[in-house]
Amino acid sequence: MPLLPLSASLPRRLALAALPLILAACASGGREAPAPRIELPAGFRHANAEAAREPIHPEWWRAYGDPELDALLRRVAESNPELAQAEARWRQALSQVDAARALALPSLGAGVGVTRSGGGTTSSGASAGTRRLYDAGLDLSWTPDLWGRAAREREAAAAGADAQAALLDAARLALQLAAAQGYVRLRALDAQLALQAEADAAYTRSLQITRLQYEAGLVARADVIQADTQLQSLRTQAFTLQRQRALEANALALLAGATPTDFPVAVREGALPAVPPVPAALPVELLRRRPDLAAAERQLAAAHARLGIAQTAWLPDLTLSASAGWQASSFARLLDTPSRVWSLGPRLAATLFDGGARRANEALFGATYDEQAAAWRAGVLAAVRETEDALAQLATLAEQERQQARLVELANENERVVGYRYEAGEISFLEVATAQNLALSARRAALDVRAERLAASMALVAALGGGWQGPAGND
Repeated sequence: MPLLPLSASLPRRLALAALPLILAACASGGREAPAPRIELPAGFRHANAEAAREPIHPEWWRAYGDPELDALLRRVAESNPELAQAEARWRQALSQVDAARALALPSLGAGVGVTRSGGGTTSSGASAGTRRLYDAGLDLSWTPDLWGRAAREREAAAAGADAQAALLDAARLALQLAAAQGYVRLRALDAQLALQAEADAAYTRSLQITRLQYEAGLVARADVIQADTQLQSLRTQAFTLQRQRALEANALALLAGATPTDFPVAVREGALPAVPPVPAALPVELLRRRPDLAAAERQLAAAHARLGIAQTAWLPDLTLSASAGWQASSFARLLDTPSRVWSLGPRLAATLFDGGARRANEALFGATYDEQAAAWRAGVLAAVRETEDALAQLATLAEQERQQARLVELANENERVVGYRYEAGEISFLEVATAQNLALSARRAALDVRAERLAASMALVAALGGGWQGPAGND
């Protein structure tokens, strides 16, 4: 760009200076991404549970009334390393938003230099000598967003940051669900171990009674062996429960961001918490709250913006640049008025041939947009299925738990009747062993069904994005 003297006409200089403002007024922003349709059904097929008495709190695990569960899930939210990674990815996305905003702003640079040159001879044959040239100046450059390219970059970056924030929420919910369900399994194993200890005491009494009867000549030696075998089998099964509990405790420690040594979970006896009630009618609009669906929608918006950027690659770029500085043969004279120089002018540049790179790039981002749209639809379908699965499990497990409770009552009564008959010498120990094993199996199954109901209840909460809206309008 040729250097213009400071004596150039003022109107011309003002017109050139105002050119960026005129072009900026003509700049067009990126179009908003079309909102994808949420393909939701009219209602949930299995939403026929009993009506809820209380709305679910945003901290959904508090509905189970377990302080240890509350402390565990808070620890997961604070210390889980996977959540820390997701949070770092979110901050990276925020920095990309700031970088995208900077694309629309002018850039200003400054420089100072010195150049030595020489060589050649004069007409008389003498050496021309060596010259020094000192220079200093400022350079201003701006590319107006004529085609909305920078606006789309900001749109894509903002949508990406929103998607990362939603993915952070989704990761937190998934990890808390895994921890809550693992905690239920751990407490179910504690209850199974307590039940095992009760059965061990009962089987030990049966063995002692059988031995006394054998010594009195009332029963055969086979009864003693069978009672002893039954007790030993029960004690062997205890190791399986202990091993399973150790593995569940180790998994909880990992979710809490600690080692098993630093995060021990003590054995606790007692019944499992009650399953909180579910509203009789759950609106499918609750699925909009799911963070994974929010992330898919934002990723679709980002893909739409990047497709728009690729489509504008065919258009030329206009760059406005200005510079001002000083040049002098000595550093002392560098700031003198006669040494001042400046330049100002636009530059229009376009790629005429690239071997099909732009067309391929546009096709790439078009396919990426189609992929994200399909991922959005797949996410909606998966969300509906997860909710239906949880509702179906809750409906069947509730009835199964009632039936199992009745089976436990019958098995316990049968065990008492058979024990009386055996002590009276009316039956062999085989019937006693059968009744005891049946009662123990019924109690174990009742614990398993309760644990499954709790896990299904937690899965429903997660499937709906972390709870549902209560009748009073509170989450």
